[in-house]
Amino acid sequence: MSAQKKVALYTLGCKLNYSETSAIGRKFEEKGFEKVDFENRADVYVINTCSVTEQADQKCRNIIRKAKRQSPNSKVVVIGCYAQLQPETISDIEGVDLVLGTQEKFNILDYLSDLEGTEHGCQIHSTDIDKVDFYEGAYSIGDRTRTFLKVQDGCDYGCAFCTIPMARGRSRSRDINAVKTMAEEIAQKGVKEIVLTGVNTGDFGKGPSGARRPNEAFIDLIKVLDEIEGIERFRISSIEPNLLTNEIIEFVAQSKRFMPHFHIPLQSGSNKVLTAMRRRYQRELYAERVAIIKKLMPHCSIGVDVIVGFPGETERDFLEAYQFINRLDVSYLHVFTYSERPNTFAADLLDVVPMEERRKRSKMLRGLSDKKQRHYYDSYIGHSRPVLFEANNADGFMSGFTDNYIKVKLPYKQEMTNNILPVTLRQVDAIGDMRGEKLHHVFEM
Repeated sequence: MSAQKKVALYTLGCKLNYSETSAIGRKFEEKGFEKVDFENRADVYVINTCSVTEQADQKCRNIIRKAKRQSPNSKVVVIGCYAQLQPETISDIEGVDLVLGTQEKFNILDYLSDLEGTEHGCQIHSTDIDKVDFYEGAYSIGDRTRTFLKVQDGCDYGCAFCTIPMARGRSRSRDINAVKTMAEEIAQKGVKEIVLTGVNTGDFGKGPSGARRPNEAFIDLIKVLDEIEGIERFRISSIEPNLLTNEIIEFVAQSKRFMPHFHIPLQSGSNKVLTAMRRRYQRELYAERVAIIKKLMPHCSIGVDVIVGFPGETERDFLEAYQFINRLDVSYLHVFTYSERPNTFAADLLDVVPMEERRKRSKMLRGLSDKKQRHYYDSYIGHSRPVLFEANNADGFMSGFTDNYIKVKLPYKQEMTNNILPVTLRQVDAIGDMRGEKLHHVFEM
């Protein structure tokens, strides 16, 4: 393939997907490709998909059509969780040339070379997920002052609603030294903040075979990363409450580089629903974790994932969950309306909650999230916090996050990009249509 060829990449889904898309993009650049925005003409379009949802098929089709309109003779490659779960469905979409599963996606250039000069239909390369024993590290770079560093992949949990184990396989990771090397690589690029990401990040420490390495738990990893020079901030993207140990919380509380910010999936505030979901904790454990965090770090931001409308969730269950979350000293919610996913345990459960009721409950919890975020933001008016400013210029303003994850805005000044500066919080404004993220602080330096 010639050095003049162009590649465009599109990511659906989570931070882990973004880290992997970025790593794949660098593989193309190393082979002489020019990386361009997805809106531009390209020779190869790579679409990294999310785990199948009700909208996954339509989103995928729309993006493929867009690519083919821009460049009819291009090659379109679909990778990611949806590609692993539904390869035949994707291969039937007009315009797709190549579908790569979980184990194959990082060898994308080899599979593309095999397509050269061929005129036949779509090719599928996908290993049975039970046989996947491959792990490749990844991190995003180039478009932000933060990077997402993949430290773990796959999941051994069997939550009733989740397709991830079927899409990504067993829990596995590289060893601590390999992750440390990648973090040092990132530091050399001038990035100030690393977000640790994975499918089940707190389960770090298992090799590709699934066997746990001695002395390589998540706490051991973060202790090593805390000593890396050049990185000023680390964040943990998400960690299960049963894996968020007191030792981890205590370490973050006194850490030099780990920020006072946790994102902890709850999924339901009803023990009955948690049991039906096959979660590995009850709500009392969650409340205990929040209490310990707030005792050691009163300024800590805590985000919560919640699913509403799970089969069998009665109105009484939902109101019980609502009141439980309302009492929690947390900062914001990510609310997900339950959607049926093929081949999951929950897909066969009875007592399905009507979609209209699911949406009603979602709206109530999003309102609660707005209230909690507003209360959290208001409590810091007049305080000074360190802010890492990002490069984006949006209508003359730039934004960044405080150490404790308050999003802030200031008039754009290029020299502030990728710098951590003390900022005094002055007021909370509702600016723009940000879908639950429209609360911002406006500052004076």
